[in-house]
Amino acid sequence: MSRNRCDGLLAKVDFPLYTLQTLTNRHVLVAGGGGASNTGVANGFEIFELSHNGTRFVAEEVMRYETGPNVVMTCSVQNVQNRIYLAAGQESHCQLYKVNVKMVDAAEMRRGSFRAENGLVRRRRTISENDNISKMENHNHTTDKRMSFEIRPCDSIQTDFGTDPLQRVVTISHDGKLMATGGVDGKVRVWSFPKMQLLFELQGHKKELDDLDFSPCDSRLVSIAKDGQALVWDTKTKKPPLLSLTCQPPNGTKYLFRRCKFGDIEDRKGEYRMFTIANPLTRSGKQKGLVQLWEPTSGQLRKTVVVMESLSALAVRDDGRFVGVGTMFSGSVDIYIAFSLQRVLHVAGAHGMFVTGLQWLRARGAPLSIQFRVLHVAGAHGMFVTGLQWLRARGAPLSARSEAALLSISVDNRLVVHTLPCPGERHVTHARTPKAGFGGGQLFFV
Repeated sequence: MSRNRCDGLLAKVDFPLYTLQTLTNRHVLVAGGGGASNTGVANGFEIFELSHNGTRFVAEEVMRYETGPNVVMTCSVQNVQNRIYLAAGQESHCQLYKVNVKMVDAAEMRRGSFRAENGLVRRRRTISENDNISKMENHNHTTDKRMSFEIRPCDSIQTDFGTDPLQRVVTISHDGKLMATGGVDGKVRVWSFPKMQLLFELQGHKKELDDLDFSPCDSRLVSIAKDGQALVWDTKTKKPPLLSLTCQPPNGTKYLFRRCKFGDIEDRKGEYRMFTIANPLTRSGKQKGLVQLWEPTSGQLRKTVVVMESLSALAVRDDGRFVGVGTMFSGSVDIYIAFSLQRVLHVAGAHGMFVTGLQWLRARGAPLSIQFRVLHVAGAHGMFVTGLQWLRARGAPLSARSEAALLSISVDNRLVVHTLPCPGERHVTHARTPKAGFGGGQLFFV
């Protein structure tokens, strides 16, 4: 296992962070806020561009969008037909946003505000600094374009109808055709996307929802709730759940699922695994969380890892190779190999408070910027075209110098990156395995 390392604080915002999403291979969105009360703490989104300077990751703020009195507790992002959509939970409603991409002059972006190398300090540039930038650009005769974003609100629909309604989770399918929501009334609602028309309700939980996730092929949906159940549904029809799972603890203590995620199996196309984290129902004594690997067709428990504190966040990399976990009390972050649940990185105290969100930098998929359509533009100019210039993709690949990179957020307002060194640069220790397993799976202690 790699030595305890925290690669760095990328950014610190002025409101608590609750949700984290990737927009492109280089852009991440964080969201949260202080709530509806008049505390002076903002609610909204911030978008950062990530790059690697050859030594470390750095983040530069691209834009900020405030949502007024509505705190953003959960959101989901999907690229649908070359358009980026953002679905955000705001109280009892789901607010849909269009995220428009625009290319702006890099000098204009730099003139507005900038960050120091540590990613924390922002200030306005002085007139003399802006004059120096203009002189440098005139000397170099270059026009550097940067990707920026514009967030525009669209439809808003009520998705929860409990006594004190609150949408607790939202997720969009990988093909961008479905959206699932869950709240305090215990019902899973499946909507068409991006039109957000209700298709059907799935009833099986008796308490409020905690998490939802679509399978990689979008044919299955897993839901977990405070009733202790994990239910796997067919996304095509309104039928009873295909599977009903309960947490299988090693010592007979009652556990409740906290988060659930599907993940691809790297070398087997079309097949996938399911992961859950769970915490003890009772809060007496020292808490021990569980990371569990399931076979999602049969519901068989394959492996269990016992963690020495309660868990709060879970993420699976897009290629299914790694699993990230965040803790409740120490704010620590762990990385596991997906197929074996062998821990390969531990970052103690990555945050000052519990981890609210995790997101992997993508291992595959779209290029550095989102894909643009190839266009024929008739009459783009009134006369002959004297020059052409491609918009440049900036910086080295973000995967350089590391095997994986995991982002984490917390209510301590911080965005942090954790990198897993390449195999030749890390030391792996095998977890201690007891003589007997349980629940059909292997049990490990970490």
